[in-house]
Amino acid sequence: MKVQRLRIAAYALLHDNGRVLLCRLSKELPEWEGCWTLPGGGLEFGESPEEAVVREVEEETGLKIKVKNVAGIDSIVVKRDYEDFQGIRIIYHADIIGGELRHELSGSTDRCDWHRLEPLPDLKMVELTEIGIRLLRESMV
Repeated sequence: MKVQRLRIAAYALLHDNGRVLLCRLSKELPEWEGCWTLPGGGLEFGESPEEAVVREVEEETGLKIKVKNVAGIDSIVVKRDYEDFQGIRIIYHADIIGGELRHELSGSTDRCDWHRLEPLPDLKMVELTEIGIRLLRESMV
């Protein structure tokens, strides 16, 4: 019988002057190495989604954020030979309130950069990033 695994994660949409902050996935995640994602990650036991996104963004980018509101919630199911995985992904609008932009060392990401919202289609992105960019564009209308 295959293992069933559930992961709940929280991510931030951070934007400024037509740019969005993204993080590049590292070799720790070989399947997605080099792809760009939203800053954020999995909840630790007992942690709220808001606490998790604040912690994860600071770990990955060096920035301190204030969570504003939920931009969207996404669910993904991936069936593999060894497991069935479901990811619940909570995406927040957030503001930067401090810190200094830097790259994560020895983590799931290895770089963070501001990217212009156009022409993002040229970037190699995970599906989560595409969902986040769509939610960001919808909120700016």
